[in-house]
Amino acid sequence: MKVHEYQAKALFSRYGIPVPKGQVAATPAQAADATASLGGRSVVKAQVHAGGRGHGGGIKVAGSPEEARDIAASLLGSNLVTPQTGAQGAPVSQVLVEETAEIARELYLAITIDRGHGRPAILASASGGMDIEEVAASAPQAIISEVIDPVLGLMPYQIRRLSSLLGLDSGLTPAASRVMTSLYRLFVENDCSLAEINPLVVTTAGELVALDAKINLEDDSLFRHPGLKELTDPSQEDELEIRASGLSIAYVKLDGNVGCLVNGAGLAMATMDVIRAQGAEAANFLDVGGGATVEKVASAVEIILADDKVDRVLVNIFGGILRCDIAAEGIVKAYRDRGSSLPVVVRMLGTNVDQGKTILRDSGLPVTFADTLTEAAEAIAGIH
Repeated sequence: MKVHEYQAKALFSRYGIPVPKGQVAATPAQAADATASLGGRSVVKAQVHAGGRGHGGGIKVAGSPEEARDIAASLLGSNLVTPQTGAQGAPVSQVLVEETAEIARELYLAITIDRGHGRPAILASASGGMDIEEVAASAPQAIISEVIDPVLGLMPYQIRRLSSLLGLDSGLTPAASRVMTSLYRLFVENDCSLAEINPLVVTTAGELVALDAKINLEDDSLFRHPGLKELTDPSQEDELEIRASGLSIAYVKLDGNVGCLVNGAGLAMATMDVIRAQGAEAANFLDVGGGATVEKVASAVEIILADDKVDRVLVNIFGGILRCDIAAEGIVKAYRDRGSSLPVVVRMLGTNVDQGKTILRDSGLPVTFADTLTEAAEAIAGIH
């Protein structure tokens, strides 16, 4: 789960990480009032669940309350397009109005999970700011990494090493230590998958300040953090993904046109790979689960069919706990409920496979059967 910058900064403050003074505004008038309270100048920042806001025009400096009002008016109610949103953009319903900062240096600091080591890792770079993605791609050696032992935690020697490699003078080492230690504690205690400061700035006054904040929370841990779960913003999420989540269906919307109904996460990923190898693109990742009922399968298919980009459907079911006849009944129910006539390619194996194929064959739906996944992918790619 993602949270907005202002929410992440509230968590930062709770853990003693310095952040700029600021206020959230939902109207242009509120943005003007906030700027006036900050001395007449501010930075107005669109609040969306996407990075690259600076490149998309979502972060602007206001030299007066009136200018802040105009900036907020241009952002609020719009869809901000950034390199991370796609062409559709993300809706802006709030802006964060913050005090300006006198910046001497911009650094990068983050904690995430190192999948290779199966442990948290702290990442740092002396090249922070809007172009950190380009730095990571073109000069990966500029990103410093320290794997953290989850039993020992972030160690003092690691902090000293990072501070040195960031080029911080000895006077800033204690402040850097506090920021890194607090960020790690926040990361662990809130079950984060990412806690990022970009940029972490050194001001001309010689202070460290988190000018931006990004926190991603592990969805499966939210039952332990009811207060954090309330920070979710449905307007920033895909409508079909929200609908699927409410039905306990693992669904991620993608950019292709082939709707995929699969049971099993590994099988779903393999299905997507084979589809792409045949020159087609999946419209979604969907794992309906092993114990799905007719109603749940039907709901999953209805979510697939509700995607305007989907013009064909591939079903890849390995019948075990989810029997093939149950899957077939759910598919037929969804197609009839929606009045859909999209072509569907079906590959079924396992429990009650003959019954499942009979149900689909007798349904009158435009079904093509395949014996292997490669045959199914070839058939789906050949539909025009």
